[in-house]
Amino acid sequence: MAGLIRKIISTPNASRPLGPYNQAVQIGQTIYVSGCIGMDKDSSKLVSGGVAAEAEKAIKNLENILLAADSSLSKVIKSTVFLEDMNDFGAVNEVYKKYFKEPFPARSCIQVAKLPGGAKMEIEVVAVSGPLETISHL
Repeated sequence: MAGLIRKIISTPNASRPLGPYNQAVQIGQTIYVSGCIGMDKDSSKLVSGGVAAEAEKAIKNLENILLAADSSLSKVIKSTVFLEDMNDFGAVNEVYKKYFKEPFPARSCIQVAKLPGGAKMEIEVVAVSGPLETISHL
């Protein structure tokens, strides 16, 4: 009997995990990407410049992981953004909309007490691989 295959996604083009987890795991055509922070892959340090710079780097890390899974930001169906301070919502949104275009994925944004490595923001997503058709219902 054939079962589902769990594919571990890993790329040197994004920062390495800070703990016992994978950059992403794919089941069928669904890709679950672990939280990405604004960490430089070479230095393993957060980028400087505040929450907007961290958001930019986090999304670029996320994008590189998705590319390694034969996916892209345009195939993200759900994102969750974690903020250390909800007052950073506007700054992160400005970066977010540079990378995520209509039709936007579903999204949650949550303020948390503390993030890994002292990050000001973190983003995780669920995406798909393969062909994707979008139908809007109004």
